[in-house]
Amino acid sequence: MIESITQADLRSDLFFLAGDAMRGRLTDTNENRLTADYIRARFERAGLKPASGTSLFHNYHLMTPSLGEANTVTVPATAGTGEFKAGIDFYPQRFSGSGTVTAPVVFAGYGIVAPQWKHDDYQDGARGNIVLVIDHEPGERDPKSPFEGVVTAEPAAAWRKALAAQQRGAVGIMFVSDVQNHPEPVNFEQAARSFWPATARIPSYTLASWADRIRIPAIQISPAMAAGFLPAHFTGLDELTRRADTPGGITPIVLGREMTMRTAVNRHIVPDRNVLGLIEGSDPKLKDQWVLVTAHFDHDGVNGTQILNGADDNGSGTVALMAIADAYALAAQQGQRPKRSVLFCAWNSEERGLLGAWAYTEFPPAPLANITGVLNMDMIGRNEEVQVGGGNRFNGLEVQTAESNANAVNMMGYARAPELAAVVDAANTGIGLDIKKRYDNNASNLVRRSDQWPFLQHGVAALGFMTGLHPDYHTPYDRPEKINYAKMEKIARLIYQASWNLAQGPGIGTQGTGRKQ
Repeated sequence: MIESITQADLRSDLFFLAGDAMRGRLTDTNENRLTADYIRARFERAGLKPASGTSLFHNYHLMTPSLGEANTVTVPATAGTGEFKAGIDFYPQRFSGSGTVTAPVVFAGYGIVAPQWKHDDYQDGARGNIVLVIDHEPGERDPKSPFEGVVTAEPAAAWRKALAAQQRGAVGIMFVSDVQNHPEPVNFEQAARSFWPATARIPSYTLASWADRIRIPAIQISPAMAAGFLPAHFTGLDELTRRADTPGGITPIVLGREMTMRTAVNRHIVPDRNVLGLIEGSDPKLKDQWVLVTAHFDHDGVNGTQILNGADDNGSGTVALMAIADAYALAAQQGQRPKRSVLFCAWNSEERGLLGAWAYTEFPPAPLANITGVLNMDMIGRNEEVQVGGGNRFNGLEVQTAESNANAVNMMGYARAPELAAVVDAANTGIGLDIKKRYDNNASNLVRRSDQWPFLQHGVAALGFMTGLHPDYHTPYDRPEKINYAKMEKIARLIYQASWNLAQGPGIGTQGTGRKQ
């Protein structure tokens, strides 16, 4: 039923979902909830079944923090330092636990525990201590780094470092800038105000289930404050941080100072939901294996009087998802269903940190091991265009014209899921798109900036499809009248055919390797 996917239908749906009335579909707004309801209704009309239970909604909770009172850091008066000031010398992390601890301080390098790369910065040196760790990861600018190349590795996320420290027995954690690799001066007081602004258009969100795991106090401290903890034989913080690049991880260094940390961060729970709809497979033995076709439907809301419509990002992927689901439903009505089941997933809160997709991997309706492959669509309606002087949001991307990408779509995750990529390449024989494989080890971090990433981190074969960034990306000019609907039709048909072939074919091996080869 591939012919049922038409640019006319895609255009009609997109002018609704990315119209001004939907006001940018921001997380925790009425328009976002209306979008989820609309997708649910479309899935129901197509005859899709719940992935589990009786509802097409996949519910979970987000957490947004607020700063409590009396965040303090002190050292004994005999040490000659006294009390450090919140907002000047330090500020709490948003995921910090609340409480008071007193303990010695040890330096634990980058604070990374990554058994898959045989890296451990603790080696039993954290128990009962407050650990000082530096931001980022070893070899962050090295394409041949032991982690993800130049793509930021998941164990380098600050909350994961805090969890690793807690699991190794640390009672608190302090983060400080990697001054060796990032020597540029930073206005720490300004950074503190930006991290905890008095007002914010969009709150900072995380998964509540992640925050619930962090119980220890966690703070960011200024390099000047960190220097005050150094033993006399260290000439500066850069000398200490150089040791963090030890292959395999550092042996924690006792800094000989005791301190008291008191943190107060309030956690506010926000309900959130994905929309999941299932076409059940025809083979009794294979229908418990699922192919996931996915896209996120949220965007960035309204900024003053300007609506960030998010037509390409990601109204385009959302309407393609619904069109593909409709095509499967038409096939099912004619008695045609692939052997494996196909789950259509409309993710929420991608713009807030891939939170809907991460929530699925946290609370899957069926074991992740049952997933044969994931095909994710995010921005499939334009041509990649990177202009001279485009700014930091185009970091790592070569200057290129829209015309040079007129028939192109980027495939991300191909190096991590090569057999799945081969299925897509075969499906493209009848479509004729120019599939570009270029961003799996790129400083743009594009491979980890959409919803294929959580699945790759769980060892699931997953690919992302994106026509690329352009000057209208995350601006009020990302509107439905600027979409290349003919090209979008081809991409939607490609994902339909590839997902059908994957659901019908012999299957593939485990693909998610979690890193660029």
